[in-house]
Amino acid sequence: MRSRFYIILFSLGILLSSCKVNYSFTGLTETPETFQVNFFQNNADLVEPGLDIQFTNALQDLIQNQSSAQLVNTGGEVIYEGEITEYRIAPMTATSDNRAAQNRLTITVNVRYINTKDEEKDFEQRFSFFFDYGANEQLLGSLREEAHEVIFERLTQDIINASLADW
Repeated sequence: MRSRFYIILFSLGILLSSCKVNYSFTGLTETPETFQVNFFQNNADLVEPGLDIQFTNALQDLIQNQSSAQLVNTGGEVIYEGEITEYRIAPMTATSDNRAAQNRLTITVNVRYINTKDEEKDFEQRFSFFFDYGANEQLLGSLREEAHEVIFERLTQDIINASLADW
């Protein structure tokens, strides 16, 4: 009886080890061989110097980190292009004496996604996200870097989800 248990256990181990399951930790369902991210021009009314190159690089980096696609300068299988359309700081909440208690930085980008293999997947869409900070704080230095990082992380992930994931 004991040997029969070991035979079943051994057989089950061989059976399970021979099964192959593909997992995707990023959720990407479509992985192109190459991708191209064109420069995202900053067309916002309030222009933050360097924001355009920072965003372009953030999108390139995220795609490279979450897919096996190779970044190319021209002829990409999928192409991302667009512009930064909004960089706005606005008061969000007020104190009892009608002063701002919190400010919100909002960044909006307009993205055109072109899939050269399947035109039905092409789209143009606006993506927007925000970062709240105290009214007594200046949006400078490390706070500005943190705000841009938080916003870019969300914007780029939303763009990836809309273009390469089945969300």
